[in-house]
Amino acid sequence: MNQVFDCSSPLHPNAILGLEHFNKGEYFEAHEELETAWRDEEGEIRDLYKGILQAGVAYLHIQRANYDGAIKVYKRSQKWLTKWPDVCRGVEVERLRKDLNAAIAEVRRLGPDRLTQFDLSLLQPVVWERL
Repeated sequence: MNQVFDCSSPLHPNAILGLEHFNKGEYFEAHEELETAWRDEEGEIRDLYKGILQAGVAYLHIQRANYDGAIKVYKRSQKWLTKWPDVCRGVEVERLRKDLNAAIAEVRRLGPDRLTQFDLSLLQPVVWERL
């Protein structure tokens, strides 16, 4: 059975602020805004916000060279990101999944002892368009 999501509605205003922070590399601030959107919304869209939020936290752990934290939060993010269509509410979810997977592949390649060598340009922004 295919799951149907409300992907045609606009993003919550705090989700928009969260994406703007995310795309500036301000992952803690993105977390705060996305968490507010998650609390204010109802329905399945909350899971998308949670997935984006977790991706940002994984990136924050990468910035801080916290290998275990990055891997742990990445795994958690997958629960929230994998079920969404490629694009929802203007967010290119599939692109986010691919970018996050590529970043984590590099984290794993470097391992905990060399994570300080991570190329931060691999932390890609969330591509999205206002509806």
